[in-house]
Amino acid sequence: MIRYGSFSGFITMIDDFWTGDEETRGCYKMMTVQDMEGGIVNFVVTPSTYFVNHVMMGIGDWVIGFYDLDAPVPAIYPPQYRALVMAKLRPGLSIKVDYFNSELVSSDGTLKLNIGPWTRIILENGQIFTESPANHTLIVLYGPVTRSIPAQTTPYKIIVLCDRDLE
Repeated sequence: MIRYGSFSGFITMIDDFWTGDEETRGCYKMMTVQDMEGGIVNFVVTPSTYFVNHVMMGIGDWVIGFYDLDAPVPAIYPPQYRALVMAKLRPGLSIKVDYFNSELVSSDGTLKLNIGPWTRIILENGQIFTESPANHTLIVLYGPVTRSIPAQTTPYKIIVLCDRDLE
């Protein structure tokens, strides 16, 4: 099971990322993201990086990138992570990527989901997910949370990452 880390900020640069393979020229991108404190991360965006709502990103966009905390990374500055999930942020919207157990509590124990009648539950390809999202890796888009431990929320949208459960 993947342990997800995240970094958010504004995109300051987008460039092609050379993999050394002519057949993949132009298929990989490097997105440089800078947070409000001046911290910088380079995200390598691959053809398999999932973009929430399939949005196009550009310089100046406020984004969050999720990566595998346990994946090897080059010992360079700024850090360079392979982006697994990328999303544009907007005020009042929070996003979490994590495995949620049978009680819909995240693996880090910080968030519990309460499914509401207006919560959209879909697959990565945009199709409706008809089962319970419990015991899956999820991308959760949500707003207000309770002050309890774990915090509770009724998400706006849940994207079920079925294939990621197998990794």
